[in-house]
Amino acid sequence: MTTGPSIDGVLVQWGERLFYPGSRIVKPDATPRLNTPNRPSAAVIRQRIAATVTRRAPQVMVKVTGGGRGMGAIAAHFRYICKNGQLRMEDDRGVVREGKEAMHDLVEQWRVSGSLIPQTSHRREAFNIMLSMPKGTDAQIVLKAARAFAKNELKDHHYVMVLHEHQANPHVHLSVKAESIEGKRLNPRKTDLHRWRETFSEQLRGYGVEAEATRQASRGVNRRDERIWESKVRQEGRLDLRGEQRAKSGATYERSHFGAFQAWANITKALQASDVPEDRELAKHILRFISESAYFKEVWPRVQREAARQDKQRPAPVQSREVLKAAPSIDMER
Repeated sequence: MTTGPSIDGVLVQWGERLFYPGSRIVKPDATPRLNTPNRPSAAVIRQRIAATVTRRAPQVMVKVTGGGRGMGAIAAHFRYICKNGQLRMEDDRGVVREGKEAMHDLVEQWRVSGSLIPQTSHRREAFNIMLSMPKGTDAQIVLKAARAFAKNELKDHHYVMVLHEHQANPHVHLSVKAESIEGKRLNPRKTDLHRWRETFSEQLRGYGVEAEATRQASRGVNRRDERIWESKVRQEGRLDLRGEQRAKSGATYERSHFGAFQAWANITKALQASDVPEDRELAKHILRFISESAYFKEVWPRVQREAARQDKQRPAPVQSREVLKAAPSIDMER
């Protein structure tokens, strides 16, 4: 059994891969450094592991749902999110508007503030963002968290937000001008979306709502999110998509999910060797969480098949050999 800095180093080293943007590369290090600038502490990693695998905290959703190529498309989106003036619209200054006339005034303000936005454009002049939480979350807290999120992440841009609480999941629609007040253009990438999820979940926790922003790969999810058009036609009953296959696949999926699988394996092995009973108990929760994940159920039979092939001295594919290296450190019998 071991404890202290050695285990904490493993948690920080591999926890970064699980919970933070995928641009980090984890390299083996016999004595991982702790508390270096911009790195999470071992305590933070433990908390995030417990929230994910033990308490199964609700996952936030932050999604870019599209964007307006010109003022015509932006105005149409305004009409949609405020139900043609029936719902309250709040802008980046905190001004709340209601009604058709107020909505039209806001459209004209956006058209002429900063660079003129033409009726149609070859580029996105606005981005549509949706921030959502599962059913049962207080809708007003979702709105407060979305407001704080926008002030942090979109502070140099004009934006408008509308709360939707008439559907199953309370969510906020945010429409943000692509051009900032200083003339810079918004261009969200995958790492930005992950940071946005982190910011939104942090704001929700600040209001006492348990929320997490764990990546799909870290949760072993192997199904893609429902597209906006699919959600709409399903809700309207115009198309039955229940039989559609939405499972993920491909090289990127394999790399990201195997990376998470490997990180969980190393963290579990370290926690199982700890002198601290709480660490060993957390390892059990990780094993249960992994064994219930869709990716594990998909990959474990493959691992067993490749192990059988190796017994027959047949060379296994590179990816399968790597899975086999990681798999033994996850002792499913513990």
